[in-house]
Amino acid sequence: MTGTPLGAPSATTPLRVGLVGYGLAGSVFHAPLIAATEGLALDTVVTSNPERQAQARAEHPGARIATSPDELFERSAELDLIVVASPNRTHVPLATTALEAGLPVVVDKPVAGTAAEARELAALADERGLLLSVFQNRRWDNDFLTLRRLLAEGELGDVWRFESRFERWRPQPKGGWRESGDPAEIGGLLYDLGSHVVDQALTLFGPVTGVYAESDVRRPGAEADDDTFIALTHANGVRSHLHVSATAAQLGPRFRVLGSKAGYVKYGLDPQEAALREGERPGEDWGREPESGWGRIGSGESPATGGGAPVPTLPGDYPAYYAAVTRALRDGGANPVTALEAAAALDVLEAARRSARDGVVVKL
Repeated sequence: MTGTPLGAPSATTPLRVGLVGYGLAGSVFHAPLIAATEGLALDTVVTSNPERQAQARAEHPGARIATSPDELFERSAELDLIVVASPNRTHVPLATTALEAGLPVVVDKPVAGTAAEARELAALADERGLLLSVFQNRRWDNDFLTLRRLLAEGELGDVWRFESRFERWRPQPKGGWRESGDPAEIGGLLYDLGSHVVDQALTLFGPVTGVYAESDVRRPGAEADDDTFIALTHANGVRSHLHVSATAAQLGPRFRVLGSKAGYVKYGLDPQEAALREGERPGEDWGREPESGWGRIGSGESPATGGGAPVPTLPGDYPAYYAAVTRALRDGGANPVTALEAAAALDVLEAARRSARDGVVVKL
């Protein structure tokens, strides 16, 4: 559903955005992408941290600073969209407050700790006739867009197995809520990077009938899972093998996709996050990678020794997410990522957690 609160600006003036949170998600992803989107204006940034307040003022001098969500919601009539980029435990209560205030909402992934909570939020948004969208930016990664094109054109034939890795080498825990062992924080890699790889698998290959997972806490001093494997059986017969890890001393391919005609192998991460971290902003040539980063397609060859044909990687396009949100609010366009899609991914993540705990395959 779409919706815009009463008193919203006309079609010729930008939609006013309130951004809750200015940590990694807020400062690196949401604020720059909002600021770069035609039709959106970053009106207010909410953070109680004095250093982050100073950072927000320097990076977005036109934005107001609020020290708490309550301060933001007191001015709800002056806003047209709320973006929730605060710690995971706050996603559901903040999104609920925004919807009850009559404001459309974008929530960073994971939208909630459980699929049931996600569906409750979706029902509230539907009842109020408001947009509720989930920020799954990895649907606009360069490698994912390229793979979708290969599948649409039948280049791989019938896909038999999809391997996806989101691996890092971080032998020392960084601390913070993302690595907390407190279940209320909804931390750990299963819900962090796992939200991305599961969403991508469901987007590509559809519903899942069975989930098996192995989840470990490897690093000394770590509290939450930092090395997890998830195996999915899709209803259409495709098997997805998904790896998320902070303990990978040697990184595997980002994608290895095996089909009846050919396979596609791609190494390396999409460059957009690194560019945003370095202060670059979307513009001409955004999201492109050099030819040296291209994946390869073939049958029987080893990409490690140069086998197979290079596949030009499509440019990554994170700006497309907020452009779609703007169209949804302005013109009734499609929600780029619905809460019900996010709930389906949470069904899988919850099943993976049960599977890893009990050592069983969980049927969905």
